[in-house]
Formats: sequence, structure tokens, C-alpha cells
Amino acid sequence: MSDNRQSLSDLAGLTGQAPAQQNNGESTPVLAGDEYAPSAPVIEREPMPLREQIIDKQGRAYATGRRKDAVARVWLKPGTGKITINGRDQDVYFARPTLRLVINQVFGVTEREGAYDVVCTVKGGGLSGQAGAVKHGISQAITKYEPVLRAPVKAAGFLTRDSRTVERKKYGKAKARKSFQFSKR
Repeated sequence: MSDNRQSLSDLAGLTGQAPAQQNNGESTPVLAGDEYAPSAPVIEREPMPLREQIIDKQGRAYATGRRKDAVARVWLKPGTGKITINGRDQDVYFARPTLRLVINQVFGVTEREGAYDVVCTVKGGGLSGQAGAVKHGISQAITKYEPVLRAPVKAAGFLTRDSRTVERKKYGKAKARKSFQFSKR
């Protein structure tokens, strides 16, 4: 086998920096003319182009949000901040304040409270899953209406579909993992 040991001067040649020389525990740079390779050229990239605004003929952005077993279809348009879910106001449909807080998180992150009207239909699951589905749908729709807002919404983690669902029940078990009471006799 070959021995591939490298010294500090070999490594400095790779980075384009002067190697440090050991003198009684002190390090001083060794300067030697043109023996080092020039540093790699810096390639400047153009900034990522913004995505296009995707709206329908009525000036609305549409998106689908999902969470657990719930699926929400969301339409978002500029307005006064009214949120309608299955034909009812959000205060009536989501009576718990925590669920309303979940839905309005997106507008808080983007600093757009009261700027958009939201109309959505949601099916399946329970109230918690439906609130998460509406939040996911609003996040998707707001990034389609204003592509500039994609970065803060994505950084907050609202564009990612929460894939956690209920684990299925297994045969021979009381629930997904719980066993029946063990009887010794």
C-alpha cells in the first residue's frame, strides 16, 4: 500500500494559502513567491427567478391543502380578511381559538393580516386535521398569489405537508400497538 501522508504545505497548496511553519509552538506564515496555485475563479450566479403568479379568471389563487385525513380546497383573493369555511365563518366552524390561531399563522408570518379573503371547502378527518389542511392550503395559495412570499412561508415550514397520520390497527392487538392484558393462567 502507498502512504498518502500530506504536510501542511501540501494542504496549503490546495487552498491557495501560505502554509504555517512551526517554530517552538508559534506559527508564522512561510512566504514563497509563485509556488501556490491561484484560487478558483468565483462564479456569480444569477438570482433565482421568481415563480409566476398563478390566478384564475376571477382573480383568485387556488390551492389544495392536506393534513391527516382532511383535504381542503382553498381560494384566496384580495379583500378584508374574511375566512369562510364550508359556507360558515371561521369563528363558527372552528369554535376553539387554538384552531383559528393555526389558520391565521400564515398571515402573521407574511404580515398580511386582513389583506385576503379566503373561501374554502374542507372534507374528512376531525377539526384539528381540517385546521391543518386549511393552513396548508392557505400557505400554498398565498405563494401562488404573491410568489415573493414563498421564502418566509417555506422557512416557517408551512408549505410542507405534515405526513403524520394515524397508525393502523394490527391483528392480535387491541389498538395499533397496545396488547390485550396478559394472563399467566
